[in-house]
Amino acid sequence: MLASASPRRRDLLARIGVVPDAIVPADIDETPHPRERPRDHAKRLASAKARAAALLRPDALILAGDTVVGVGARILPKAEDEATARACLTLLSGRRHHVISAIAVMTPDGTLREAFSESTLRFKRLTPAEIDAYIASGEWHGKAGGYAIQGRAEAFCLWLAGSHSAVIGLPLYDTRRLLRAAGLPLD
Repeated sequence: MLASASPRRRDLLARIGVVPDAIVPADIDETPHPRERPRDHAKRLASAKARAAALLRPDALILAGDTVVGVGARILPKAEDEATARACLTLLSGRRHHVISAIAVMTPDGTLREAFSESTLRFKRLTPAEIDAYIASGEWHGKAGGYAIQGRAEAFCLWLAGSHSAVIGLPLYDTRRLLRAAGLPLD
């Protein structure tokens, strides 16, 4: 079972031959705690989502994840409006930032396995016209940090050190490793 409504996570799972038998998004409060660092925030949310989904389906093997964009100790929000997306892109322009993608796998016996991937990216200095065009695309909506690396924003990325799939929303290497450890037969 996948504890996420993200179509990107479903697409990424398909790349490793996994098709969830159920999609049950976990409804949790994703507000960062005071002074919570991006890595801790992502790990806490992934675990909380797995535990919340386990309450609904205690018999299921559950995969949950969360992806956080951070600049230093600052956690960038999921952009739900143009002003937030514009603020995120302006902050990321010409800067290095981190994307932390945490995953949690809960087995029916209550065992919780966790992993996280941290990638570092640097965006080119964005012109106001580039930001305007990206905002007009709508691709930013609902995305951590106000961008989708698998779309137009990939053209802004000067370099990426880490996992491309993790920046999209699911570190496939770690996901496959945890699912296999939990007993899912994967080739």
